[in-house]
Amino acid sequence: MIIDDDEDDFFITSEYIKKINENKFHIDWCYRYNEALEHMKKHEYDLYFVDYYMGAKTGLELLKEAIDNQCEEPVVLLTGKGTQTIDRDAMQAGAMDYLVKSDLNVEKLERCIRYSLERAASLKALKANERRYRSIFERSKDAVFLATPDLGFKDVNYSASDLLHYSKGELLQMTLYQLLDNPENEIFIRQQIVERGKLTDKEIELRTKDEEKRFCILSLSTETDLHGMQYIHGMLHDITHLKKAEKATLQVEKLAAAGRLVRTLAHEVRNPLNNINLSAEQLVHELQEKEDTTIYLDIIQRNSKRIGAIITELLNSSRPTEMSMEKKALQEIMDESIAAALDRMTLQRVKLQIRYIDSPAWIFADSEKLKIAFLNIIINAIEAMPEDSGKLNIIIDTELEQHLVKIADNGNGISEENLSRLFEPYFTSKRNGMGLGLATTLNILQSHKAHIEVASALNKGTHFTITFPAADASQ
Repeated sequence: MIIDDDEDDFFITSEYIKKINENKFHIDWCYRYNEALEHMKKHEYDLYFVDYYMGAKTGLELLKEAIDNQCEEPVVLLTGKGTQTIDRDAMQAGAMDYLVKSDLNVEKLERCIRYSLERAASLKALKANERRYRSIFERSKDAVFLATPDLGFKDVNYSASDLLHYSKGELLQMTLYQLLDNPENEIFIRQQIVERGKLTDKEIELRTKDEEKRFCILSLSTETDLHGMQYIHGMLHDITHLKKAEKATLQVEKLAAAGRLVRTLAHEVRNPLNNINLSAEQLVHELQEKEDTTIYLDIIQRNSKRIGAIITELLNSSRPTEMSMEKKALQEIMDESIAAALDRMTLQRVKLQIRYIDSPAWIFADSEKLKIAFLNIIINAIEAMPEDSGKLNIIIDTELEQHLVKIADNGNGISEENLSRLFEPYFTSKRNGMGLGLATTLNILQSHKAHIEVASALNKGTHFTITFPAADASQ
């Protein structure tokens, strides 16, 4: 299509085109700006020759408006006078070529048409590839990003925002290094980029916007763009759920191993203990008249009973907890647990803040056992907090067909070393503790198919998050 408000110019240009022997062209004329724009928006022609001067508006304006409306066909700008400014503006606006009418001839038009169609086909292919890869980029379930050599984000996909809980705009103002949980990883990553230009399958820990820890596999590669500038292509594969599953499996295995050990020891200890008890009872009958000796026998019997009670407690903690499951609301169970710990909170002057969702958080639970689990966590929190300034926050929420219980305190916190052993049987940091409280809690929660996560920082507090599968509202 030749778009020109001068019919004589249209006739001259079309005659030149008709004389090109290699191809046969269908040529139409349009002299109205808006009509021409409609043709271009509908992609009705393979090539457009557009006159620069079109009355009230210019061909340059038509070119820009057509491109804004997704016109991908090549446009050649024609003008009566050639100036460097118009030439530059035309090419920057997206014109495929720029010709001066007084210089037109068959050879020049043939070369212009051939070059414009070939270049337009290449650009269409490039744009199609770009759309294809952009689609892969945006739809990837892994976090994919482009970054500067210093890992400042230049572009991120939706999964990256979803993983890190930052908006795309926020991430574009940040670097990957700012998200690393372990600063030592920064040194390693920088070294790999400098020495190898890439990083393959490095396991790292990231902190999200809301301070949640995410475990990821990081891969990086250094690339070069068309202008010779280097950039980083990166991918983050989230393995947080896998890590949680591994941790839960390890905890189950530890409890099972500890249970086997306890049962073996209990059997070996109880046999000689029974003999001691029987002998002590026999001596009591024989030495009733000698007061001096009965004192010692009382000590033997009292401590034997204590040993027996300890063995019973150890055995109970190692056995799978028997549950009587009923449909219960988490809010009700938590209220009863809080009531049981209320005296201790009052004595410690702990400030309690509760936030529940409005609707009942239904789960299948043994409410008595679950109260023990909640109470163990709450009492530990109370004991860890300073008197008069303790703050205990308890939240019940719903997320993705699961109910969440969050218990957070501002106490002494737990060291990284102790955090990894928190649910181990017989591990305790208390002077007179047996280390069975949280082991029992874990046993109860696992019997409810619940998952527990703990985040803690020394002198800042501890945060427990327990996830329960939601009971169907119709059940």
